[in-house]
Amino acid sequence: MVKSVTSFSRNGLVDWIVQRVSAVLLASYTLFMVVFFAVNPDLSFQQWHALFANSWFKLFSVATLLAIVAHVWVGLWTVATDYIHNTLARFLFLLFVAAITFVYFVFGFTAVWGA
Repeated sequence: MVKSVTSFSRNGLVDWIVQRVSAVLLASYTLFMVVFFAVNPDLSFQQWHALFANSWFKLFSVATLLAIVAHVWVGLWTVATDYIHNTLARFLFLLFVAAITFVYFVFGFTAVWGA
């Protein structure tokens, strides 16, 4: 039996659930933003600032950032294990993906919380 050392989950079902839950969260965030922009066609900085001043929206944004990271990780881990057969190349690719998604999350978290 092959034991995966590069996946955060233990089986394909968990990966499948992570992909679906993160996709729903990403779709919800996107839909919310589309509606917000449609309702506020002449969006001002004050309205934008007021939206991000709400704790619920900050939490929604951070949860969406985590969903992006999880979605990217599961998707690219699957692609890497299917198409990159050299173990070192796959490891380096996944290390690069992990580093980029970590940086993306840190910058996004900082932008949302203003830390």
